[in-house]
Amino acid sequence: MKQSGVKGPAGPDALTLIDELISGPAPQPAVVEVGKVLEVSAGIVAVSGLGRALADEMVVFASGVKGIVFDLEPARLGVILLGPSDNVAVGDDVRRTGKVVSVPVGEELLGRIVDALGEPLDDLGPVTGMQSRPVEADAPAILARVEITRPLSTGLKAIDAAVPIGRGQRELIIGDRQTGKTSIAVDAILNQATTGVICIYCAIGQRGDAVARVIGALKDSAMMENTIVMVTSGEETPGLSYIAPYAATTMAEYFSDKGRDVLIIYDDLTRHAQSYRELSLLLRRPPGREAYPGDIFYVHARLLERAGQFSAAHGGGSLTALPVIETQAGNLSAYIPTNLISITDGQVYLSPHLVQKNQFPAVDLGKSVSRVGGKAQSPAFREVAGNIRVTLSQFEELESFARFGTRLDDETKKRLTRGSAVRRSLRQPERDPIPAPEQLTILLAAMNGLFDGIPEEGMAAAMTALRSAARDQLGPVAERIMAGAKLEKGDRETILSLARDALGKDDKEENDGADA
Repeated sequence: MKQSGVKGPAGPDALTLIDELISGPAPQPAVVEVGKVLEVSAGIVAVSGLGRALADEMVVFASGVKGIVFDLEPARLGVILLGPSDNVAVGDDVRRTGKVVSVPVGEELLGRIVDALGEPLDDLGPVTGMQSRPVEADAPAILARVEITRPLSTGLKAIDAAVPIGRGQRELIIGDRQTGKTSIAVDAILNQATTGVICIYCAIGQRGDAVARVIGALKDSAMMENTIVMVTSGEETPGLSYIAPYAATTMAEYFSDKGRDVLIIYDDLTRHAQSYRELSLLLRRPPGREAYPGDIFYVHARLLERAGQFSAAHGGGSLTALPVIETQAGNLSAYIPTNLISITDGQVYLSPHLVQKNQFPAVDLGKSVSRVGGKAQSPAFREVAGNIRVTLSQFEELESFARFGTRLDDETKKRLTRGSAVRRSLRQPERDPIPAPEQLTILLAAMNGLFDGIPEEGMAAAMTALRSAARDQLGPVAERIMAGAKLEKGDRETILSLARDALGKDDKEENDGADA
């Protein structure tokens, strides 16, 4: 090629580049499929012209809003929006991406507040330098799992003593509105301050003030740096609420694959089911029971089956799921509650009747169960609190009988006094998880009658005194309890002696109470 017509210092470089472009291979044509928007409704768009699109494929609209292909029909696609529908108009271009929806994963997300697509909401700058993973993933196979044997302490006496949760378990938190479901979940996160468990809180369709209180509690307890908060509000498109728990689980799996223990809270799956029902009805899918589509069970099953305790060959980590579900008037036989009860490994039921009695946390031990049970409970808890459920069950039956005004003998009165004291010993203020040694001290004192005769207004002060004594004086006994070891011979009497001194009780008073 003739080069004499180029002058200036940059001439030779430009000529070399031109020569390389001419002598190099011709660029291959790129095929870009472009469709058109036919209809727009609340969170749903009908698209034409993308005949080769795949199910669950992500598409991008001209405004930059993303969507997921949900329905495949011969002449049109049903797409759920992952952004505001106001930014999409009839006639806009729609382009395929050839990808599924993915979210960023990695250590950099710890301490951040993000949306369902992993975009930051906390004004701390962009989330960069991380890999991405699809929000949908197959649940680990049976051979990739091992038995659940390690406890996940929540710091709540009523749960750790009677409804123990293991690392890798799926335990449902269920109850009516304003019964303390979120408080239990947040307290479980706060109790992981010294355990090294990574926590993820996924708020699905929650009010902004409720989420702000949770974030404030995490920051006040210095747990935010070990937690990822994912937020989708009720004002956003239902598509974001639908993918949020799957995206949060993908972030959790990054850590469990590396051998870490992860706790994930879904708050709550009632709103998740409602979002999916809304999307399905707008797409004109056939409704079933309570207008939910027929695959709503599969929607939640494929989410919760991703939790578990995994074998060493698959990282050796665990993913513990605490889904929250809301009931109406205590109706446990409604469609979504029964589905989730059958999927999970147990449930913590919060009773509105206990709320009326000012019993917080309002855990109804008669309807709460852990299908992992004692396998994931420390030996010390099994020894001290093994029969607490029976004690409370017998007390509640006797309490119901005593309401009829029948004359009661002294033995029955003692049993009522003991049962009432044990139930009151399970009370606990929110945002105050209790270490295992302090829990066991309170429970052992209650089961041995040291709280008998203490008026209701004096219980809080008595338990505070016991906690202080256990924290300062248990020493080696507390270390063994925290290590998950059995109580040695004499440890039980050491704890009781410390409790008697803290409460100002003598042996005679205790023996009289023990006769009950």
